[in-house]
Formats: sequence, C-alpha cells, structure tokens
Amino acid sequence: MKKICIIPAYNEAQHIAEVVNRVRPFVDEIIVVDDCSKDATASIAKEAGAHVLSHPINRGQGAALQTGNDYALKNGADIIIHFDADNQFQAEEIPSLTAPIENNQAEAVLGSRFLSKKSELPPFKKNIIMPLARLFNRLFFNIHLTDPQSGFRALSYKAAKQITITNDGMAHCSEILHQLFKNKIKTIEVPITVIYHEYGQKFSGGLRIITDIAIRKIIK
Repeated sequence: MKKICIIPAYNEAQHIAEVVNRVRPFVDEIIVVDDCSKDATASIAKEAGAHVLSHPINRGQGAALQTGNDYALKNGADIIIHFDADNQFQAEEIPSLTAPIENNQAEAVLGSRFLSKKSELPPFKKNIIMPLARLFNRLFFNIHLTDPQSGFRALSYKAAKQITITNDGMAHCSEILHQLFKNKIKTIEVPITVIYHEYGQKFSGGLRIITDIAIRKIIK
C-alpha cells in the first residue's frame, strides 16, 4: 500500500527538516504544504526530501490538509497520514495508525492522547478544551471518542475521498470527525504520545473550536 504523509506547515523552519527525516522511514512519500510561511520552511522541507506544495496566501491548517489530501488522492495514495510540523508527534507511531487500515480493521484511525500512553497536555487544553469538546460531540453528534482534537490520523483512500475539509482553521478536527461518522466510515482510536515543546492553548483558539462544534449542530 502506498502511504503518503501530509504535513501542513507555517513558519516551521526550526523543526521541518527533523520532522521530514523522522517520518521518511515509515512512508512512501512526504508532502509538506507550506501555508505561505514567512521563513524558509518551504526550501528547507524541499532540501530534506519532501515534495512541497505552497499556498500563495496563508489559509490555515485545515486548508493545508485539504490541499494535501487532494494531491495524495490524485497521486496514488492508498493511505494518507496527517502529521504536524512542530515535532510533537512521534513518527515511530505511524505504523500503529496505518496497521488497522492495512489489516482491513478500519478505514480511519485516530491517534488519542488519552489511552494507554501518556501525553502531558497544556493545562488549559487538558482541563477545559478537551472535556468540553468531548461533551459537545457526545451531546450533539453522539460521537464517543477519547480525543476529539487529535491531528495525528490515518485515512484510507476510501475514507479520504468522502471527506472535504471546509474549515480552514483549527476547528477542522471536529469537521473531520463529523464527516467520518456521518458517512459511517469505520473509525478506531489508537494510543499516541505527544511531547509538547511549547505550552499554551490560546483562549480564542479554544473558544473557536467549541463554537464551531455548536454551529455545525445548528446548521446540520
């Protein structure tokens, strides 16, 4: 199975080369979607061996993921992996996410920071954003997941074809979940470890995520 990893990146010149090098052994191709970075993210990623797609304006992480998905689907991906550029995810855990798809156990696999492995989340995210996101997803959409905002995921070709990310910003995680469950795509969670190098979840960003979940229920 051809595995393509999508890495959305904005001003990640400090980390992107290491991330690309760590991911390379576990996938067939790496796509870095440079979201109009002001630094050398694009050139460094290219030098590290990634194929780089560039947005002419800054559009947000959700838009970058959709750009990557479109490219991967057109270029023979059997499995698409979403991976962050900030060096907080562990590339060694990619096989754990792709294995259920390869073994026909699932069409979508979501990494969870709340299963057997331990991730030290920033306090605001751990104690406010995550509990609220879980509660809203259960009440509004009957989605029962331990980690409603994980950006580390693997999608089969079939699953990715049924998902269109329209939320350009950080609330795309909720949108992806809703589309997975709406389309009855078999989805499971596996434990992941996230190492946070910079703590803090801005209140405005967290509020936007929660508001987005509520709005989607209203317009559903």
